[in-house]
Amino acid sequence: METSASIVVTGAAGFIGSCMVSWLNGQGFRNLILVDDFGVEAKRPNWEKTAYAHLVERQSFFDWVNEHQPKIDLIIHLGARTDTTEFNYAIHEELNLVYSQEIWHLCVKEKIPLVYASSAATYGDGALGYKDVHAIVDQLKPLNPYGISKNEFDKWALLQSIAPPSWAGLKFFNVYGPNEYHKGRMASVIWHSVKQIRENGQVKLFKSHRPDFQDGQQLRDFIYVKDLLEVIGWMSHLMVDQHWGAAKSGLYNLGTGIARSFQDLAIASFKGLDLEPNIVFIDMPLDIRDKYQYFTEADMQKLRDAGYDKPFYSLENGVDDYVRNYLKELIYY
Repeated sequence: METSASIVVTGAAGFIGSCMVSWLNGQGFRNLILVDDFGVEAKRPNWEKTAYAHLVERQSFFDWVNEHQPKIDLIIHLGARTDTTEFNYAIHEELNLVYSQEIWHLCVKEKIPLVYASSAATYGDGALGYKDVHAIVDQLKPLNPYGISKNEFDKWALLQSIAPPSWAGLKFFNVYGPNEYHKGRMASVIWHSVKQIRENGQVKLFKSHRPDFQDGQQLRDFIYVKDLLEVIGWMSHLMVDQHWGAAKSGLYNLGTGIARSFQDLAIASFKGLDLEPNIVFIDMPLDIRDKYQYFTEADMQKLRDAGYDKPFYSLENGVDDYVRNYLKELIYY
């Protein structure tokens, strides 16, 4: 992919989107069209030092495209309402479904390759497993409006008779890394752990409210944001150079394929600060207790079969890099 390629990144002021922009800058890409709500001051440090060609407000993006008629080689659609504690489905529907459908239509009309963020939240309680096969998408039962909205778009995309020339919906598992400092309650457990360690020398983890899981042994597939960027970059290169095509297009898991416990994660956070672990267990809030995933683990065979062969960060290595090189001093990617 030529570094002169014109790439749209939505969600460019957010956690993963801003990391994507910085990664693209590091690869030599400057002809970037950044799309988001840039009025959120807490997100300003995520993007203000990046290099780009245009900054476009999310709500005016499609009008801007109609007016300026830019040449677009690729859209990386990472913008979404990601708050899993927001239970008003209409909010998720507008941003995660309807807006994504408009992005899709633009890609179809202008023959633009598309990479978009789906979510492991689409798998619900995991009763049907975590395999990224299209046959089960209709049967999935997400546990919250965010997951529902993401799955509704996946379902819709798979039903379309006309698609972008190449596309991929990536089911992100538990992503952590720099540039999530603005997210508050929705930031990763590592971010919360380091904050708690600094404030009172301990990490609070949720007790288990299921007899088959011990406290702190709830399992997640934690993936370092740097691995996401490598996968998206690899896919983007193939799509723009027309080496991806319709045969490979579809939904893909994006985790490490290895589930780890929250206790492992907390211990790694302490180690990143060169401290001995001090973990206490607290009751899980009632508002999320019946919607909580106790186990997620991405089946990564489909991505490997598509040709991606780089190793992923281990939990220990990823957390150590994040804590030592970014989180200690709130350094941005």
